[in-house]
Amino acid sequence: MKLKLAYKKPSKITQINMSSSCIGLNNGDYNQKACDKIKKFTKHDSCKLVNSGNSAIFVAMNNVKGDIIIPDQGAWHGFKQIAKFLGKNLVTVKTYYGLVKTDFLDEILDDISEGSALFLTSLAAYTAEQDMKSISKYCRDNGILLVEDVSGSIGDTHEHLCNGFYSDVIVGSTGEPKIVNVGNGGFISTSIPNFFKDSNILLKSFKCDKITCVGIYNELNFAKSNFVNTVNACNILKKGINNVMHPDKRGINVIFRNDNAKELSWKLRDSFDVEGRGIITRCPNYNRLKIKGIALEVKNLDVKCLTKNNLKSIIDITNSINE
Repeated sequence: MKLKLAYKKPSKITQINMSSSCIGLNNGDYNQKACDKIKKFTKHDSCKLVNSGNSAIFVAMNNVKGDIIIPDQGAWHGFKQIAKFLGKNLVTVKTYYGLVKTDFLDEILDDISEGSALFLTSLAAYTAEQDMKSISKYCRDNGILLVEDVSGSIGDTHEHLCNGFYSDVIVGSTGEPKIVNVGNGGFISTSIPNFFKDSNILLKSFKCDKITCVGIYNELNFAKSNFVNTVNACNILKKGINNVMHPDKRGINVIFRNDNAKELSWKLRDSFDVEGRGIITRCPNYNRLKIKGIALEVKNLDVKCLTKNNLKSIIDITNSINE
């Protein structure tokens, strides 16, 4: 018997308002309204909506004059692809299973050019919170631009993540199934003066459509609850599942080791009914971790189904297979 779980969808009110926009209602400037809301999360002075998270990364990278520094794992493969498309020199920094450490940054400091930028995700592999405070201080002390992808962390009530006091530039996706879960779209924010001065053509090309703007504006209302409830669920799962990575770190998925990840992934996929969708990612995987194991993508689930009973069932099913 499969455990039935609900895949994450936009809230009912968001769906209604997006539908209303399709038929000519909701005629306000929702692009600006959404940007104003995002700035309250990021604490930045400027914000632009775009049609995807990758478009936001593209705009940010296009403004970098030096090298693009990326983690060796636990980040987003789009960092690599976009840097190569733009002809940027890529420098990979060693991590502790996705976590960026200042000691590791020291190892590459002499190899990077002036005007370089570090691109990372707030949550390494979605499973472990980066120490943005120490990373930010290091980058500012050494003239490195810090770009944080907050697709999985906008709404952090602790304000350790998605905080413009630490990150020079913040980018994010509002596609499915992110914390701000609209289906498509993205954003970029900064307080750097004139950062968007030479990006007009790109911003026009990557323009966010009106319906998506309405969706982002509405779905931002649920960012904090989506983030907090998902993190809390992962904390419970990390305490119950065997061999988890970063057990004491906040995250929105759970990754655990298993040498037989291929067979295990099939069994787990056959154990969960997620409305025909998936919550299993097999590792090694650059977007997750370069270990043999499995990522349970709790972030893909509707927070309403993250009940104590369902979480206990996930733990029991996973441990019975993950022996």
